[in-house]
Amino acid sequence: MNNILIIYTGGTIGMINDPENGMLVPFNFEQIKENVPELNRLNYHLDVHSFNPVLDSSNMDPEIWKTLAELVYKNYDLYDGFVILHGSDTMAFTASALSFMLENLSKPVVLTGSQLPIGEIRTDAKENLITALEIAATKEDGKALVPEVCIYFDSQLFRGNRSIKYNSEKFEAFRSPNYPILAEAGVHLQFYKNYILPAPDEALILRTNFNSNIGVLKLYPGITIQAVQAITDSKVDAIILETFGSGNTTTAQWFLDSLRQAILNGKIIIDISQCKKGSVQLGRYETSRELQKMGILSGFDLTFEATVTKLMFVMGLGLPITESRVLMEESIRGELTNETA
Repeated sequence: MNNILIIYTGGTIGMINDPENGMLVPFNFEQIKENVPELNRLNYHLDVHSFNPVLDSSNMDPEIWKTLAELVYKNYDLYDGFVILHGSDTMAFTASALSFMLENLSKPVVLTGSQLPIGEIRTDAKENLITALEIAATKEDGKALVPEVCIYFDSQLFRGNRSIKYNSEKFEAFRSPNYPILAEAGVHLQFYKNYILPAPDEALILRTNFNSNIGVLKLYPGITIQAVQAITDSKVDAIILETFGSGNTTTAQWFLDSLRQAILNGKIIIDISQCKKGSVQLGRYETSRELQKMGILSGFDLTFEATVTKLMFVMGLGLPITESRVLMEESIRGELTNETA
C-alpha cells in the first residue's frame, strides 16, 4: 500500500458552503474520505496535515515555504509521495521555491488545488485531488516515476518551476510556456518520461535560507528616471529586470547609467522577458548589447515566479557574488534552458 501525506495549506479546494450563512468555509481535511468517498477506491494510506489556521495563498511567504519544505523533509522516509493542497494564485511561486529548497528530491511533491470549492456540483477539486494522489503514488521498478516538485491541474502535470498561472476563470488555470508537460490524464495516465528529471542517488538536502530583498523593474515606453532609480538606487540586493521581447530595453544613457551604477553597488540584475513564451538573448540586438557588457545576467526562459524564488534561494546560500551570478545562469533544478551552454 502506498503511503501519501496530504498537506492542506488552504485555498478554494478545501472550501464548502456553510448551510447557515451560505459563506465558504474550510472543511475538516482529517475527514477527507467522507467528503471525497472516491478516495477509498485508491487503496492508499492517507495522512493529512492541515494548517491551522488555513491560509489564503496571497499570504504565502518564504517562512511558510520553509514550513512546507520542513514537513516534506521530516516525513520523507515515512511516505512514498506528498500532495500539497494550495490556493492557485501563488501556487507557481510555492512550487518553484520548493524545487530549490528540496535538493536531491527523489519522491513526488505534487501541488494542486481547484477553481471551484470541493462542495460544488461542477467542482474540479475531486479530479485534481484524486489524480494528484495517483501521480504521487506512481512507481516504476520500485522508484517514483516523477521525482520532482510538480503542479497538477486540469488533466496536465507541469514541472513546478516552469509553471505560471495564466487564467483565473477557467479550469485550465496553469501553463508551462517554455517546457513540455510531464504527464497528461485522459482515459489513462500518460507520462512523458523523457521530460521528467532523473532520480538522484544522493540523500535529500534541505535548504531553507532565503534572502527576499529583491526589487522588480518592469519596463514600459515612457518610463521615467524617477521610476527607474526608485528601484536601482534602493537598498535591495538584486533586481529583476522585466524587458521587452528577447531581453531588450531603451538605450537612453540615463537608463544604462542607472543600471551600471546599481551593479557597481553590488546588486545582481537579471533580465527576463515580459513575454510568457520565448527566451532572453542578450546581445542579439543593439538594445541589449550594452546590458550584456555591463554584467546584467540572462534569465533565458525563466518564468517570473522561478526568477523570484531562485534569486531568493541563491542569495540565501551566502556565496560570493561571483558564484551567485554563475548559479543564476545555470539550470540547477530544470528551471531554465541555457541556450549558450
